[in-house]
Amino acid sequence: MATERLDAETVGEAVYDAIRQCAVTLRPDFQKAVEAARDEAAPESREAGVLDRILENARIGVADNVPICQDTGSVWVCLEVGEALAVPGDIFSRVNDAVARAYTDGRLRMSLVRNALFDRANTGDNTPAFCELKLVPGAGAVLHVLLKGGGSDNASRVVMLPPGAGAAGVRSVVLDCVREKAANACPPLVIGLGVGATFDKVAGLAKHALLREVGSPAASAEAAAFEEELLAEVNALGIGPAALGGAPTALAVHLETAPCHIAALPVAVNMGCCAMRSASIKFI
Repeated sequence: MATERLDAETVGEAVYDAIRQCAVTLRPDFQKAVEAARDEAAPESREAGVLDRILENARIGVADNVPICQDTGSVWVCLEVGEALAVPGDIFSRVNDAVARAYTDGRLRMSLVRNALFDRANTGDNTPAFCELKLVPGAGAVLHVLLKGGGSDNASRVVMLPPGAGAAGVRSVVLDCVREKAANACPPLVIGLGVGATFDKVAGLAKHALLREVGSPAASAEAAAFEEELLAEVNALGIGPAALGGAPTALAVHLETAPCHIAALPVAVNMGCCAMRSASIKFI
C-alpha cells in the first residue's frame, strides 16, 4: 500500500491473517525443498516414506484448514521499517489482540505460560507475542511472522567461543548441536546460524536466518560456500527425516554474520523444524 505512515491496526490485522495462513500451510519454499528431496530419494526407502507423509500432511492442512503441527507455536513478530516511513510508538499495541483472535478462531493450541519461572499457568490465548522493531534503509516496511514450536527452539543453543576457535569452532558447534538435538527438532530442518554481535543479539541473527527462503542466495560467496560445506557435513551424519536414518537431515543452512568484540566469537544455532511456518508481508 502507498503510505508514509503505518498504523497499529494495519499491523495487527496483518498478524492475524499471517497466523491463520501459517498454521495450516507449509512455507512454499520449504515445501519445494521437501519435494526435491523426495524426488532424489530411493522410491521404496524409509526416507521417501517420511517425506511423502510430510507432503501429505501439508496437503491435508490446506484442504481441511487444520494445523500442520499440533504445536502451533509461540508467535514471533518482526517489523522492518524503512527510514522514510513513520510509525507510532504503539505500533505493536494490536498484536496481542490479533494473536488471541487468530488462535481462538483457528482453534489452535494455546502454548504460552504467564511466567517461565514463577507462574507456569497457561495464559489461555497464546499471548504475549514476542515483537521486534528494526529500522532499515528505504521507504517501506516488511512484517515477518513466525510460528515457532517448542521442540525446535529447545534444540537450539548459544555458545560464546574464544575468537581463536574460528570457522572450525563454529562448525563444531553446529555439528554437536545437530548430533545431540536434531532428533527432537523434527527433521528435515532448516538450520539458522548466527555468528557475531553480542551474547543477547546472536540468537536473533540465527532466528532471522530462518526467514530466508530455501534456495535463495547467501549474503556473499564466502557465506554460500560455508553454508554448503556445513549442510553436507550435517547430512553426512545420517540422522535423516524424522530421525529414522538416511538423508536429508537438513534442507538448508542459513548463515547471518555481524561484527563483534575482538575477544569474542558468539555463535547461535536456531533450528527450524519440518513444519516451517512463517510469512512476510510487505507494506509499500
